[in-house]
Amino acid sequence: MGKLRAAQYACSLLGHALQKHGASPELQKQIRQLESHLSLGRKLLRLGNSADALESAKRAVHLSDVVLRFCITVSHLNRALYFACDNVLWAGKSGLAPRVDQEKWAQRSFRYYLFSLIMNLSRDAYEIRLLMEQESSACSRRVKGSGGGAPGGIENAGPGGPGTPGGGLPHLALKLQLRVLLLARILRGHPPLLLDVVRNACDLFIPLDKLGLWRCGPGIVGLCGLVSSILSILTLICPWLRLKP
Repeated sequence: MGKLRAAQYACSLLGHALQKHGASPELQKQIRQLESHLSLGRKLLRLGNSADALESAKRAVHLSDVVLRFCITVSHLNRALYFACDNVLWAGKSGLAPRVDQEKWAQRSFRYYLFSLIMNLSRDAYEIRLLMEQESSACSRRVKGSGGGAPGGIENAGPGGPGTPGGGLPHLALKLQLRVLLLARILRGHPPLLLDVVRNACDLFIPLDKLGLWRCGPGIVGLCGLVSSILSILTLICPWLRLKP
């Protein structure tokens, strides 16, 4: 499935590059047809995925963390609805239900896909916040144990601190810089979380473009879809890179 998705978005990216460089219309048409066939094949292979998504939602209901339980459960429910719409689209494109309004069902499917990705990114943001709080607490304990001042010198900034005239902006810039460094260290130390953030962020461009909320063009959509697909394949090859639960 991941390979088909990667091939589909590679075709989308290739088609955009061929069009931009003035390739022959016949070649462009062949690439578009190949992309369409790959898309239809993926829809066929996704038959039954709604049931899998519902089972995943039932398992997520039992998570102890309230925020994770909400984000993961709602994400899986939206994925189930997305796959259901996708099945209707497959029936329409394959000729089993020729009267299906494909444009309407495509818009529905991408809306559910977008909601699912928003929940995934919300979950990622929550995980990052927890890890940052843990890291900050651990850093504070280490500093206190060594008899030093406040971590990073933020709270006790001394001259030029927030209480000093004109010191508020440098203090804020220093604090922001430390937060960015902390975020980078956390993501570097948690590859599954980093991959999940990048993959969801890349996928987000697809429904935004298809729904007309942010037109980024077939080139960006193809590139983001290809990167996301490669990362998904990577998590299948290396299961420890998959974010849990």
